[in-house]
Amino acid sequence: MAERVKVWFDPEADFLEVIFSDAPGYMRETENDAVMERVDLESNLLGFSILAVSQLAKSKPLMAELLSGRGSVA
Repeated sequence: MAERVKVWFDPEADFLEVIFSDAPGYMRETENDAVMERVDLESNLLGFSILAVSQLAKSKPLMAELLSGRGSVA
């Protein structure tokens, strides 16, 4: 579990980012077009981002499966 989580929202770009670690990594796609996961070279989850946050349906939650290595994070 991360000791500190950074949450950043850019209202102009309608973009939300949650960062668990500042370690070097890269963004990769998920099954949900609005969600990208940030991982390191060993596929450890470092964070995630959500595009078009204001367009999310208010009546149902956004569902995305973030993968870290071979296990999954809900």
